[in-house]
Amino acid sequence: MEMKENNILQQFLKTTTLEQSADTPAMAGKEPPMTEKPAPAGAKVIPLPEPGLLPDKNVNFLEMVELRSTVRQYSQEALSLNDLSYLLWCTQGIKMVLPNGDSMRNVPSAGGRHAFETYLYIRNVEGLAPGLYRFLAFEHVLVFEASQEEAEERFLAGFKATNMVKNSAAAFVWAAVSERMTYKFGNRAYRYLFLDAGHVCENLYLAGQTINVGVCAIGAFYDDRLNAALNLDGENEFAVYAATVGKM
Repeated sequence: MEMKENNILQQFLKTTTLEQSADTPAMAGKEPPMTEKPAPAGAKVIPLPEPGLLPDKNVNFLEMVELRSTVRQYSQEALSLNDLSYLLWCTQGIKMVLPNGDSMRNVPSAGGRHAFETYLYIRNVEGLAPGLYRFLAFEHVLVFEASQEEAEERFLAGFKATNMVKNSAAAFVWAAVSERMTYKFGNRAYRYLFLDAGHVCENLYLAGQTINVGVCAIGAFYDDRLNAALNLDGENEFAVYAATVGKM
């Protein structure tokens, strides 16, 4: 078993070296992929409170870092739409759109490529019907994807710890559109995707700490089931990381 695991690791490392990633679509002068999946025609789009109008949070940074912890049990208090907007802004908020289609956001990403789409399974957020949504970072809006009746069974089947998802106010899933990153970095991109996911989730933890929202990162999900629940092909687009949130 140990030898097999070592072989898998070595294969991944060898195929994602800088030397293996020299020829990329960007180097060949090809057009970059779309930076965001647009809302489908006729989809319901829900504006979120503007980031610039959200209340300021005065925090003791050292205390916030020290108190940050994983929270798996949540109260039944609903998140406000302001809370959700704040968490989305802190994890994927766009500070500047760059001329080549890249963006500067509130989290770092290799080459400014920001390959993630943020999916949200909403259960207890004021003003939002329970169901599946997707965040459009450039517009700072939500797109309604499916109702609770349509989505819940398939979504929950994607997780090992279903009770934690059921008891949360919302579950975040970050899904990678791999060509956004491979466009610039070739095979090396596959290392960066997982590093970038860590940056995003840590911002969720820290942002949640400032508004009394607990967070639990989730890596234990069934890839095929969760990808299917989000209508992702599992090859060009695939779930990378998830987290539950709820009031403490």
